[in-house]
Amino acid sequence: MTDYSHTENIGQEERWYLRFNYYHRFLHALVIISFLGLVFTGMPLKYSHTGWAQTLAAFMGGIGNAGYMHRVFGAITWLYFFLHLLFAAYYVVKIRDEPLLKWFLGPNSMVPWIKDLEDVIGHVLWFLGMGERPKFDRFTYWEKFDYLAVFWGVGIIGFSGLMLWFPEFFAQLVPGWTFNVAIILHSDEALLAAGFIFTIHFFNTHLRPEKFPLDHVIFTGRISEEEFQHERPLEYQRMREEGTLGRLETTPPSQASLLWAQIIGFIAYGMGLIMILFIIYSALKELH
Repeated sequence: MTDYSHTENIGQEERWYLRFNYYHRFLHALVIISFLGLVFTGMPLKYSHTGWAQTLAAFMGGIGNAGYMHRVFGAITWLYFFLHLLFAAYYVVKIRDEPLLKWFLGPNSMVPWIKDLEDVIGHVLWFLGMGERPKFDRFTYWEKFDYLAVFWGVGIIGFSGLMLWFPEFFAQLVPGWTFNVAIILHSDEALLAAGFIFTIHFFNTHLRPEKFPLDHVIFTGRISEEEFQHERPLEYQRMREEGTLGRLETTPPSQASLLWAQIIGFIAYGMGLIMILFIIYSALKELH
């Protein structure tokens, strides 16, 4: 059912291809920093009745300081969201080399399409031993879901956060009851986002057997030819037939970049796993 042999011979001597450029990695670094920062400065307020939350808040200098840092990380969120929209607009206008509709519904777009639905069904059948593993292109269906979830999260958590950050301004525009709604949405949607990222996203990206214990690609930007052929055979084959594969060829990741990826990666998802344990503990405690 699962073939791990492609990961056994990954080395410096094989071909490597660029999957994420510096800009993509920079924005993802901002996502990691801001998301972890928002969770660790926001959860002490949501679970202020628990010992771990009080200890964490005290470590940050009190709940007031945590709130200040929460706003800083919120500003970083809006920064990377704005920078991504700028890049997306630049890509569509200047970089895109396909007709707009063909690109919009094609493999280089993050827009879900019929192929993604087929992959979901095919993946379930493969899990059940009733079919072959789907062949993926540049973006899988779960990567598209993660990507679009950021828009949902920023829309709900971000705008509700702005309302709570600048109540005097928004009070001139909306009725008072909307602030109560904003508090609920901001808190519960943030809890949902943390639970999703620290479990499903972590598993899909780092903890599934093929990638365990850490996927370096988002940190180094590079993917080996063997991984490329195994994980995204349709993209590899398509670019080979188009004669564009060579444009992505690059040098192997350096030992320093791999070490840096491991340090950052393990710290990030170590923090996430610790927080999800705190959240589960608090939820179970509230049941008693």
